[in-house]
Amino acid sequence: MNDLYRPGGFSMMPPAVKNLLLINIIFFLATIVLQNRGFDMYAIMGLSWVESENFRPWQFITYMFMHGDFTHIFFNMFALWMFGYLLENFWGTRRFLIYYFVTGIGAAIVQLLVNWYGFNQIHEVIEIYKSNPNVADFTAIVQKYFVGRVYVDINETNAFIGQWQMNQADLSFVSASFGRLEDMMQSAMSIPMVGASGAVFGILLAFGMMFPNQRIYIYFLFPIKAKYFVIAYGALEFFFGISGAQSGVAHFAHLGGMLFGIILILYWRNKYRFRR
Repeated sequence: MNDLYRPGGFSMMPPAVKNLLLINIIFFLATIVLQNRGFDMYAIMGLSWVESENFRPWQFITYMFMHGDFTHIFFNMFALWMFGYLLENFWGTRRFLIYYFVTGIGAAIVQLLVNWYGFNQIHEVIEIYKSNPNVADFTAIVQKYFVGRVYVDINETNAFIGQWQMNQADLSFVSASFGRLEDMMQSAMSIPMVGASGAVFGILLAFGMMFPNQRIYIYFLFPIKAKYFVIAYGALEFFFGISGAQSGVAHFAHLGGMLFGIILILYWRNKYRFRR
């Protein structure tokens, strides 16, 4: 674990990092081109919830090469290069790639477990609602679980609620509310997870463990040691994750990448120590 890998000398752009950057950029450009032609790569390559009709097993890998916009891919690729090239020089290309994909897949697994808990909770709430449907509870469910999280036409939904409030004796609104909640659930489950962030956070964790005293400049202004930077970033991700901030960011996927990263590094360290 501590032997510096130098088959051809130290490189600022070692092969794994270089090829990961190229593949991500190619996927990003292909997504834009194909989307303009009516082909949705997000539905095929992004990681959908396992109950979604779009889910495919290969998405555990392909989701890592998909990104939502230029800012998303830019910061992920910048971090991949900034922290990744040192790790690849330190570990070697094979070990670096194993680590990258293990943390990326681990991030997906953790996020899906979190989604499973969340969707089960919503399913239970909807089943309780169905036993005593009413406009007040329908409104509360929509506001708490769906507005801001899925593609809900809020104006149209508010118009439906307003009509129901004025015609509460009309039972057709009850059956309509069931259908609307089902559509919202399907919409929520069909939103794919995309991005290399889980693997990048795994790389960040590894950087902090391999080079704990290396100084990182925050926004190029002031330095902080890598180990403290990783701890602070992990704490922020945990806070945002448990706070339920509706930002569209998979905070638990980031934490999952770090979790699988530390497990793999500790496994390698024990394996190396015992071999000695």
